[in-house]
Amino acid sequence: MGILIKNFNGDYLLEEYIPFIGLIIFGNIENLILASQGVVQGVNPKILGGLSIIAVIIWLIIGTVATEVAIQYSSYITFIGGLAIVILGIQAIHGAVQNIKAKEEGV
Repeated sequence: MGILIKNFNGDYLLEEYIPFIGLIIFGNIENLILASQGVVQGVNPKILGGLSIIAVIIWLIIGTVATEVAIQYSSYITFIGGLAIVILGIQAIHGAVQNIKAKEEGV
């Protein structure tokens, strides 16, 4: 059973995005990691939220316009995105540990 939403041609709307489903899921995890890094660093949540919304809109536009071209490279894009998520996760953990050690030494 496919996606139930069809476009004007009778094709399913989301079928062309299926190769990117992993990147979509892990992209949400990446956003959570970036948000946690902002919290650890003490960034203003309103500024962080505004910048996050701007980034999402930019990626939406890029994704909408460039899907036809990017579909050819979906496996590479998914790998690079996954690698970025791992690197950001390591950075977030490192930053959190540094922050915890600094607070323990200051107490």
